[in-house]
Amino acid sequence: MPLPTYKVTICGIPELPQHAAIGVSHVLSIIDTHEPRPAALDGFRTIDHEMLRFDDVVAEYPGFEACTPAHIETVLAFGERLQASPDGHLLVHCHAGISRSTAAAAILMTQHAPGQEEAAFLRLLDLRKHGWPNTRMVEFADQLLKRDGAMLRGLVAYRRALLRTKPHLREIVRNIGRGHELPD
Repeated sequence: MPLPTYKVTICGIPELPQHAAIGVSHVLSIIDTHEPRPAALDGFRTIDHEMLRFDDVVAEYPGFEACTPAHIETVLAFGERLQASPDGHLLVHCHAGISRSTAAAAILMTQHAPGQEEAAFLRLLDLRKHGWPNTRMVEFADQLLKRDGAMLRGLVAYRRALLRTKPHLREIVRNIGRGHELPD
């Protein structure tokens, strides 16, 4: 199956106001557990909105709420509703529009397109110039969608392509403690 035809936009909380008037039909918000509901969401009219709360971590850490399979099941249920709107416009946001939102966008794009995992992740290069999708989210989605590692291979292909154009990101990823996510 091909990738979905609906439009996809990815952003962080500070960018939400600039997207309120562009015809968004579906909004997926993924924010930290302590973050208040972004007031900018009030500017969106008649949207299908789903809000998830978990922290941007890729493992269990004391004091943080990591993504669980139940969170990804909610993302996939949202994807079922989105699939019914092929002309829709999806806006996915997290705090900064870098990790959780890019992972969720790729998960949603590939949910109904088995065999297109790499294409979905590579599409992120055009959608968000500085993403680093959350590995934990992708691992859970790969398991739930029974993709036998295809989503993780798509994620690695994306990271390799991104690092070819932005090699300085290697050091940044290492410095934030996620160096284990760097492809060989």
